[in-house]
Amino acid sequence: MFSDESGTEKGSVPDIDPVVHAPARLAIMGILYVAKEADFLFLERQTGLTRGNLSTHLARLESSGYIVIEKKFEGRMPHTLLRLTKVGRNALRKYRQQMKEVIRDLPE
Repeated sequence: MFSDESGTEKGSVPDIDPVVHAPARLAIMGILYVAKEADFLFLERQTGLTRGNLSTHLARLESSGYIVIEKKFEGRMPHTLLRLTKVGRNALRKYRQQMKEVIRDLPE
């Protein structure tokens, strides 16, 4: 429980998902939520992350079951597609709701 400035108890701090809460992963999930599917290069450009950093965050999201990574070849060129899973969409929705609650409870 925590209290506001008047000492009134406001409830407990929400159990924020640390996988979603990381700024880079939140950006990736937000893009995939809207775009439905994106390739690695698009995410690299949109997020401004380096290839190595983006790969690390994508691996974390994949191991959490939040995204699906599909690697294929177009001709001889590798092409990596990414999509949010149903679990990932639900995690992002829950995170969004929790953040709304946290912000709503902030004093003016």
